[in-house]
Amino acid sequence: SELIKPYLGSKYKLTEVPKSLIFYMSKHSGPVNEIQWCPVREQSHMLLSASMDKTVKVWDAVDTGWCLKTYSCHSCAVRAAQWSSCGRRILSGGFDSMLHLTDVETGKQIFSSKNEFRISALKFHPTESNIFICGGFSPEVKAWDIRTSKVLRVYKAAVQQTLDILFLPEGREFLTSTDAVSRDSADRTIIAWDFQSSAKISNQIFHERYTCPSLTLHPKESMFVAQTNGNYMALFSAQRPYRINKKKRYEGHKVEGFAVGCEFSPDGTLLVTGSSDGKVFFYNYHTARIIRTLSAHKEACVSAIFHPVLPSLLATCDWAGEIKIWQ
Repeated sequence: SELIKPYLGSKYKLTEVPKSLIFYMSKHSGPVNEIQWCPVREQSHMLLSASMDKTVKVWDAVDTGWCLKTYSCHSCAVRAAQWSSCGRRILSGGFDSMLHLTDVETGKQIFSSKNEFRISALKFHPTESNIFICGGFSPEVKAWDIRTSKVLRVYKAAVQQTLDILFLPEGREFLTSTDAVSRDSADRTIIAWDFQSSAKISNQIFHERYTCPSLTLHPKESMFVAQTNGNYMALFSAQRPYRINKKKRYEGHKVEGFAVGCEFSPDGTLLVTGSSDGKVFFYNYHTARIIRTLSAHKEACVSAIFHPVLPSLLATCDWAGEIKIWQ
C-alpha cells in the first residue's frame, strides 16, 4: 500500500482518536466475531474478518475497502481467526469443531483437523510460529503443532468454557479467561498457565463475580486488561502474582453478554473498546478517563482495533455483519 510505505521506516507517531468514517464494508451476512490487521507491516493494509456466516474474509481496508478473498472452509460459525506471523496463512476455528490453516493466496488448507469441542478462542504462540493454543466449549485447552497436526499439550481446568486466550511476553506463560462464575466461588475466572509444563500457576487472579470475555496486553508495560461483564475493564500486572490495580477501572461502556473486545493503541497511550450499544470508547490508559466516544454502529460493536502502522486508523465491526474503517 502506498499509504503505508511512508510510515514503514519511521517510529510510530502518537495515536490520534479517529473522527471520520473512511470505508463502510458490509459483505458478511452474520455477526462479525473477530477482526485482525495483518501483522506483517508491509502487508498491514489487509484486514481479516471471521463471521457467524461461516466465512473468513480478507479485505484491503486501507486503500479501497474492498473484499479481496472469501474463505468458506467451515460448515458452522467461525468464532476465531488469526493471521500467521508471516502473513501468508490464516488459522480459523469454529462451531463445527474444525481447525483450518488456509493459504491466503490459493485458499487451500495446509492443515485441517477435527477438534473434540466447538472452538471459541485461538492464539498463535508469540515465538514459536508452528504452535497455537485453542479453547472453547470444554474444560480443556489444547496446544497444537501444525507440523505434526497433533496436540502437544492439554491444559485442564474445572470450567465450562474458555472465552479468550492471552500469551504473556515470550510465551512462557499464558492466561485463559473462563466461564466459571456460575459456580459458588468467583475464582477461576482468569487462570494463568505455564506453557511448557501445563501446570496451573494461579486461578486466584480476579475475584469479582463477572466473566471476562476478552483479554489484551499492554504493548510496552508489563500489564494486561480484562474486559468484564460488569461493564468495566480491569487492569492487572502481567507478572506473578498478576495483581489487580484497584485504583484504575475503565468504565462507561456496556458489555451486556457480548464478547466485546478491547485493545491498546500501539503506543500504549489509549485503551479502546467496543460497546453493546454500538459505540466505541477511547480511554486514557494512565488516568482511566474517557477521552472520546464514537457512535460507530447501530448494533453491538464487538471489536475496535488500531492499525499497527498508521497512527489514527481504526477498524470496527458489529453484530449486524458490518465492518467500518475510521480515521
